[in-house]
Amino acid sequence: MSVEKKTIAPEVLQRVIRIQNLTVIWMSFEAAVALGAAWMARSPALLAFGGDSAIELISALAVRRRFQVPAGHDQAESRAARIAGFLLLALAACVVVESAVSLLGHAEPRQSYLGIAVLIVAAVFMPWLAKEKRRLSTMTGSAALRADAAESALCGYLSVIALMGLAVNAIWHVAWADPVAALCLVPFIVREGWEALQGEADGCCS
Repeated sequence: MSVEKKTIAPEVLQRVIRIQNLTVIWMSFEAAVALGAAWMARSPALLAFGGDSAIELISALAVRRRFQVPAGHDQAESRAARIAGFLLLALAACVVVESAVSLLGHAEPRQSYLGIAVLIVAAVFMPWLAKEKRRLSTMTGSAALRADAAESALCGYLSVIALMGLAVNAIWHVAWADPVAALCLVPFIVREGWEALQGEADGCCS
């Protein structure tokens, strides 16, 4: 659905841009911390979550641009979605390989309290962010913003699953819980990537 700036009240447009700016700031931080923690702890679950966060950052930037520039950039938005889709499918493959290496005993995930902390914040913050985006998508009639809201909601679900794996490993020292949690994330990442390639407006968690 095309979004014309002239059809949106200025105060609503400003709220959309503010919420997307907030998304860009948080996703940049979330991705950097999660991927850094994944590297230090050799955590497949954090790799999956951090990689997904980095790719969702691309979506947030595309949606923000959609509201900042005149209409007529649907092709650029669609291209960004396809790129994100390919990256998500590549991420899923990397997570499967990393999880298999871990489960076979070649690399044991370590505890990551930094990773746990960022996952807790994401589990609380992302559902609220998704709710705000859904409300604004209704006010603007934007399919792109509605899809971005679904991705934010998915990020919240992924954080809970990853958090379970990291918490079990931290509390009971069960190393295989981390790669198992990562494998549980893979179907969600694949579905998100496939929908991005197909140009679906409504994500699995909309």
